Amino acid sequence: MAEELGYQRAWLYDSPAVYLDLWAVMALAATRTSRIGLASGILVPALRHPVVTASALATIESLAPGRVTAGVGAGFSGRMLLGKPAMTWKDVEEHVAALRGLLNGEEVIWEDELVTMCHPAEFAPARPIRVPIVLAADGPTGAAVARRVGDGILTTHMDTGHVFDWNVRMLFGTVLEDGESPTSDRVFDAAGPSAALSYHALYARGGPEAVAKLPNGASWALAVERIAPERRHFGVHEGHVVEVNPIDRAFMPREFVTRRTFTGTAAELAGRLAALAAKGVTEVAYQPVGRDIARELTAFAKMAGI
Repeated sequence: MAEELGYQRAWLYDSPAVYLDLWAVMALAATRTSRIGLASGILVPALRHPVVTASALATIESLAPGRVTAGVGAGFSGRMLLGKPAMTWKDVEEHVAALRGLLNGEEVIWEDELVTMCHPAEFAPARPIRVPIVLAADGPTGAAVARRVGDGILTTHMDTGHVFDWNVRMLFGTVLEDGESPTSDRVFDAAGPSAALSYHALYARGGPEAVAKLPNGASWALAVERIAPERRHFGVHEGHVVEVNPIDRAFMPREFVTRRTFTGTAAELAGRLAALAAKGVTEVAYQPVGRDIARELTAFAKMAGI
């Protein structure tokens, strides 16, 4: 449907604990489409050996030639739902450099061993395999890595100016109907899971003190802290960008949703898109959420003039 509506690219999450397998879904999408780009959004390097990732990208490239992008980052839910912190940017940079070398047909050193793509000609696209790599970052260290080893950058809130020719901004929210209340049930269903990310991310990175800065944040954190420590990461990230979990629903005010997401009237959001373009953003990755994804995709495409 996104392809039919004119969307340029589909970004697919890499968070195995809450979404189905990235590569299987991407392969299925490749066989069901003919034009739209397909991107990992965002690939977590620590989940796989770089040869495994290179082979997966080669597989998708063979199914959708010229349509594949590798989005790579340090990991948020993909790592934290495993009880692990985000990767260091040093490790991400090393992984991306190895991945690019493998796709180019080079031999690289990984974990003190020499590795390469050994696929015979009829088993994979010929090397070099030209898959662009976009780094997901929201801070200066990650942005510096993106400049060194990436073809572009994806951010959720950081303005990078016009440093990158390919500058993707991830957006969460919903286009309001004429006269619709921003605190309606539909809006909460379609944008609430995205607004809840503010609580999840702040707690994961700074604990109760950090999330206390948000509306009812102290009460939200207290409810999370009641969960046994060995299971707490499940409670924090439950429903990740899919549904509002019970703790979020109990403490996150509905008014917070429009303040924290890309939610507003069509005219308001079109103006915000223009402002992002003026800041150097060249592409937006829109996350539709809720019970009516078709409605969200259609409304956003109409608003954006796709």
